[in-house]
Amino acid sequence: MKHFPIFLAVEGRRIVLSGGGDAAMAKLRLLMKTEAHLTVIAEDIADDIRKWADQGKLRIIERTMEPGDALCAALFYAANEDDAEDTRVSAIAHAEGALVNIVDNLSDSQFITPAIVDRDPVTVAIGTEGAAPVLARAIKADLEERLPASLGTLARIGKTFRHAVEVLPMGRKRRDFWAAFYFGAGPNALAGAGEDSVIPALETLLDTHIMQTAKAGSVDLVGAGPGDPELLTLKARKALDKADVVIHDRLVTGEILELARREAIIIDAGKEGFGKAMAQADIDALIVQHALDGLHVVRLKAGDPTVFGRLDEEIEAIEAHNIPYSIISGITAASAAAANIGQSLTKRRRNSSVRLITGHDTKGYADHDWRALAQPDQVAAIYMGKKSARFIQGRLLMHGADPATPVTLIENVSRADQQIIATTLAELEPTLTQANLQGPAITFYGLAPRAAQAKATSLREFA
Repeated sequence: MKHFPIFLAVEGRRIVLSGGGDAAMAKLRLLMKTEAHLTVIAEDIADDIRKWADQGKLRIIERTMEPGDALCAALFYAANEDDAEDTRVSAIAHAEGALVNIVDNLSDSQFITPAIVDRDPVTVAIGTEGAAPVLARAIKADLEERLPASLGTLARIGKTFRHAVEVLPMGRKRRDFWAAFYFGAGPNALAGAGEDSVIPALETLLDTHIMQTAKAGSVDLVGAGPGDPELLTLKARKALDKADVVIHDRLVTGEILELARREAIIIDAGKEGFGKAMAQADIDALIVQHALDGLHVVRLKAGDPTVFGRLDEEIEAIEAHNIPYSIISGITAASAAAANIGQSLTKRRRNSSVRLITGHDTKGYADHDWRALAQPDQVAAIYMGKKSARFIQGRLLMHGADPATPVTLIENVSRADQQIIATTLAELEPTLTQANLQGPAITFYGLAPRAAQAKATSLREFA
């Protein structure tokens, strides 16, 4: 992020703009929405700008800019549509302490003006760091359609009532009140009897929430999917949006954690095979304690919580304290990885079952029915199999598996840095060692990427 988005207080402050043509007018249409004191400095002033000055919306200085013109200005816009003049006036504004924006000159500007969806006092700012203004405008158009015009009215009325709501304790109690107002009582009152009915509706709602007993804590056991935020389920997104506490695994990506409320407590409870780990008992205790404190806890697990997620142990701890909970499934890595190599986990006349197995468990390398798995046309998705790859390879070969059986390694499934490596059982080692995979990986035994499989078939037929 090269530009940090903020909302700058400009009420009663100066904003100075140098320029009087089309570029100046485009900026002024936006700036006139603020409560700043606007000054336009230029020799040639467009008629529309003169009309705005006559209406008292801005002040005109009809000459070229001179030293002293930007004193005490919060913001300065250079919009002369002349590079040399923009450079000259920007130097003056810089020297006089204003933040400077040069229209259509991103590299020399100190700030950029985003596309804005205005539902005053609700404002949505959309920026692309100058990379894609067309995209910003498309997002703006979409939000304009989605956000009702009444949103600003409700926010303005709600702002006047905030002091009264301080009777409710900070945190979940207040959030529940405002959610009930903005998504229920407020719109209903406005639609039913108009703006005058909103304050009475707020007062009635506040009385109701004051009398309510504190809600008990709860736990959502949520699958975060394989890593791509777009593969997160809608139900999981809603849980993250409401969470007071998020307790997450090591494999949950930062992009997904960004979807949690900013005020939420984020706790890393990561585990690493044969490495550092938070004890499961400590994780259980964290979940239970925060829920008993009346908080909404999201236990966020990579993939699906029901697949190698030690879900039962956490449920047992939760149930022992009579805490309400729900399980929100996610896309497991095997499903996402199979899609990404263009394959199906099952196929008629090939395999009518698929094994989901782990490379290691609490005792070390995990043992399985290697004799059955070594039979032709078997498919297995091996989780946590990097460190146990040589062990798995040896067991399968020892039980008669074909050394030419395809094996596919997928690192960082579904993420931008996903890597797919196609090999065979015979070459699993040293392929894995040479690849030096650093991220989480899933291993497919019996599946090759569709493109690699097609190429191999073509070579066999040619031979």
